[in-house]
Amino acid sequence: MIAQRNCRAWILAMVFILPALAVTGVKLPAATAEDLTYVGSESCQECHEDQYESYNAHSKKAHSYESVKVMRKGLTEAEYLECLQCHATGFGKPGGFTSPAETPHLQNLGCESCHGPGSDHVESGDPEDIVGELSPADCERCHNPERVANFKFKPLLFGGAH
Repeated sequence: MIAQRNCRAWILAMVFILPALAVTGVKLPAATAEDLTYVGSESCQECHEDQYESYNAHSKKAHSYESVKVMRKGLTEAEYLECLQCHATGFGKPGGFTSPAETPHLQNLGCESCHGPGSDHVESGDPEDIVGELSPADCERCHNPERVANFKFKPLLFGGAH
């Protein structure tokens, strides 16, 4: 009986209250970081075709998992996992890359590696639901002297990979 009441209350909220909030302009709380998921670069392509095509054509990182796979035989497991932090989308984060078998759409470095999980943005289309403007500091999470000796990302950032 209690379960039926809870179910009815949920249905009433979905049918009447949520649409009323939308009409009046009341915003529900934004999703927390744990609620956001990675959807893969292909999900970005429909609305951001030029950026998607440019990234795939000019950035070696659009195929970065292959590089990690080639080098894996010379790496310890810890080194391999560290590589994935910068060479796969969302590795080590909720909803990010776990393996080529489980999350093949995230195995390469993609849009969300820099712009963050895209689930809310893809659903809403709202620019506020994704990290839009990036700075060199955003790139330096991976492109830094501790990780890589040659970290000349600026020509790609400002010259066509995006």
